[in-house]
Amino acid sequence: MFFRRLLSTSSSPLPPTIRQLLASKTTSAAAPPSVQVNGWIKSIRKQAKVAFAVISDGSSPQTLQAVFTKDALTATKTLTNGACVRLSGRLVESIGKGQNVELQVEKVECLGECNPPEEYPIQKKALNTDYLRDHCSLRARTDPIAAMLRLRSSTLSGLQRYFEDHEFCYAHTPIITSNDSEGGGETFSVTPSASSHTPQDKPPPDFFGRPAYLTVSSQLHLEALAASLSRVYTISPCFRAERSQTSRHLAEFWMLEAEWAFTNSVDDVTRVVEGAVRSVLRAPSADLGLLREDMDSARLESLRKAVEDETPWTRITYTQAIEELERASASGHTFEVAPRWGDSLRSEHEQWIAEHLVRGPVFVTDYPASLKPFYMRLNDDGKTVACFDLLVPHVGELAGGSLREERLDYLQKALEKAGLDERDYACLTNILLSFALQETGLWFSSGLLFSV
Repeated sequence: MFFRRLLSTSSSPLPPTIRQLLASKTTSAAAPPSVQVNGWIKSIRKQAKVAFAVISDGSSPQTLQAVFTKDALTATKTLTNGACVRLSGRLVESIGKGQNVELQVEKVECLGECNPPEEYPIQKKALNTDYLRDHCSLRARTDPIAAMLRLRSSTLSGLQRYFEDHEFCYAHTPIITSNDSEGGGETFSVTPSASSHTPQDKPPPDFFGRPAYLTVSSQLHLEALAASLSRVYTISPCFRAERSQTSRHLAEFWMLEAEWAFTNSVDDVTRVVEGAVRSVLRAPSADLGLLREDMDSARLESLRKAVEDETPWTRITYTQAIEELERASASGHTFEVAPRWGDSLRSEHEQWIAEHLVRGPVFVTDYPASLKPFYMRLNDDGKTVACFDLLVPHVGELAGGSLREERLDYLQKALEKAGLDERDYACLTNILLSFALQETGLWFSSGLLFSV
């Protein structure tokens, strides 16, 4: 009786998706005699004795061809592009080109008509970005947007598997915080909306009794947790009030952050990052294949080499990078901003390093302390910090990380130099007052990872 109950609850309570049907090879002799398909009509072609429709439910870049004959043909009179349907029938081997199986429709149920059909915005033609912005509620029905959304889902799942395989504990961190973890000041303030109890000539009081902000990073919370759980990570939204209109400086984005204890060097962190990126890009994905169709050959070759080549990705220091940039400039390469030690690497510098100098992913390490946040561990030279940025061809900076400063006196000096109130960062100083624990951390911008 127990095993009977177990078997009866093992099947899904939902009907199979098109992806599941195409993967299950249900045309075999052992297959169920009839299947049910739910989805939207991407295109339909009607003839006197037969009609053909391409059905998609968003579960896969592959679609299912539905063939209507006999009684089912009559029901196609009201079916148009964009209509929502439920079809019942049998999956059989297709005699036509372009698909292995097709659905011989026996029963048609129109769940939602699309009228008037000529005004349906997602027609079978090229649709540019501006057009899709004007019809954003339906743009996920286009192949590239649907593939991107599925790829985001599978990529985040892959990253979670990677970190959980390495014994990291997933943590939920706050969205509303009381400080700026990096001290950059680029935060969105959180205040209650004005109410009838607030005089119109006065701003509403702080809801928490002190200023609150949307988080720019979960790092401080993860550092505190790592002091007890050793290895922790999160994937959460972040918000930064940067006055920029580029894809690299979004007001809202999702970021993976990880912190762990007992790490000795930056090289340890770069190996974790490289392993995570390789594991995601090596995973088979029909959606990734679809998106790669629009990539130029140079970008595809760079991606293939980075993923398939077993050679560890290149590591160079910031100082070495500046020296190479200066040599390139002296040899005739023109940069809009001249490279100089102590200045930030501009996008053009990062692009040249990844695409021309290294021709692949590269970790740039040991930046000047003046360019990085206060919490990064100061190197023995007293000028640079133990950190890295991962630069990827055609993308730019994809990930970053550092050893955290575990020496209390050094951290206090860094806070003072940055003009930050030590009381706002008591979660760090209190830990170091009890014990010195060397930790390390990293971040991935998930949106940038999807653009690799």
